[in-house]
Amino acid sequence: MKKEIPFKVAIIPLVAMIVVMGLTVIVLEQGPHMPLIFGTVVAAIVAWRMGFKWDEVEKMMYKGIRLALPAVVIIMLVGITIGAWIGGGVVATMIYYGLKIITPSLFLVSITVICMIVSLAIGSSWSTMGTIGVAGMGIGLSMGIPAPMIAGAIISGSYFGDKMSPLSDTTNLASGLTGTDLFVHIRHMLFTTVPGIVITLIVYGIMGFKFGNAGMDKASIDQTIGVLQDSFVISPFLLIIPVLVIILVAKKVPAIPALIIGIIMGFLSQIFIQGGSVSSAFTALQSGFVIDTGNEMVDNLFNRGGLDSMMYTVSMTIVAMTFGGILENSGMLEAIVKQILKLAKSAKGVVASTVVSCFATNATCSEQYISIVIPSRMYAKAYKEKGLHSKNLSRALEDGGTLTSVFIPWNTCGVFILGTLGVHAFEYAPYAILNYLVPMISIFYAMTGITIEKLPESEMLQIGKVEEETAIV
Repeated sequence: MKKEIPFKVAIIPLVAMIVVMGLTVIVLEQGPHMPLIFGTVVAAIVAWRMGFKWDEVEKMMYKGIRLALPAVVIIMLVGITIGAWIGGGVVATMIYYGLKIITPSLFLVSITVICMIVSLAIGSSWSTMGTIGVAGMGIGLSMGIPAPMIAGAIISGSYFGDKMSPLSDTTNLASGLTGTDLFVHIRHMLFTTVPGIVITLIVYGIMGFKFGNAGMDKASIDQTIGVLQDSFVISPFLLIIPVLVIILVAKKVPAIPALIIGIIMGFLSQIFIQGGSVSSAFTALQSGFVIDTGNEMVDNLFNRGGLDSMMYTVSMTIVAMTFGGILENSGMLEAIVKQILKLAKSAKGVVASTVVSCFATNATCSEQYISIVIPSRMYAKAYKEKGLHSKNLSRALEDGGTLTSVFIPWNTCGVFILGTLGVHAFEYAPYAILNYLVPMISIFYAMTGITIEKLPESEMLQIGKVEEETAIV
């Protein structure tokens, strides 16, 4: 018999996890794993006190983990792809040609576009900000551009790639946890992200126009270009690899085969184009690429990737899903969502509520990943009941979760940016245009119904049939 859990009881594990998360991440500056495990323990105790047996609680955890397995597989392949592409010179080639487009009159636009290219290539906003972003801050400041303005442009460009790259862990989390094909998810995000980045670039063009006559010290950029040329074989032919992956995406090839093809081509490029050994190529796939150029920025950017680099994200995902599994399968999430949905009874309200909930999770849990994981399980059933396609949920998770993490000073993203770019969240917030514009566009679409896709009638009938059979049982 199903146990009904009151809202006041259901929210106990969530509140407990949030409190411990705040202490651990903000005060102790530790990772989110232990708070999630603590939340799992509290959730298990609450479920047990409500009448569930331990073997039932255990099955809830395993069920939650199984939901994350597709995302875990993709995340591991992403790490391998990054190692293969860096070792094969693909990333170096993309950065090399990206750096060539910097012009004094359009610095803000240029640095945004460069960060977009790099983050699309490697799937990481943090690595982009910690390397290209640091160089961009120095160059922009030498031109007399205010630091918050430069930081905003770097953040907007970096998070464009973090959100849209098939190599991004958050992109894979959002698609995997909602059961949405990775490239279906990415294509659906184009509707909010492309208008957002176009408007952002226009605004940066206007803002940066008054700095167009300032001089620009290109020494650091020229030095980076020189190091890339000395360390890698730079060839436009290497761009065929990412172009091929894009073509495969356009042809609707599933994510795993597309990534495997990209891995194989990057692996072969490291051996036959870059002149690396077979052993070093395999090392890049397993533990990441290693290089020592003497240039700190280049070394920080290229010493990464590999399967091992994704184990932190994989373990976090598994731990988070044990927590989410108990909350969902015990009925606690249902009790919480019922309270939320009293304020959001329509399909429009559900999508808007998802975006707001993701931002609230960023603020309370202080971790970008959690802002995707928890709402993904909270709203999954509601989207089906409203007849909404899962890609609406996956897009709302990224629009409200991935992008808004930078605005919370105590969130891990806000802390990282302060330490890397030296600008506080409250200072760069007005200039991180893409990061607040896309959530606004997403909510606007939700309210108007634009690009909000319903489930096909056949799937709705199937869901109704399953619910009827479940009710009979």
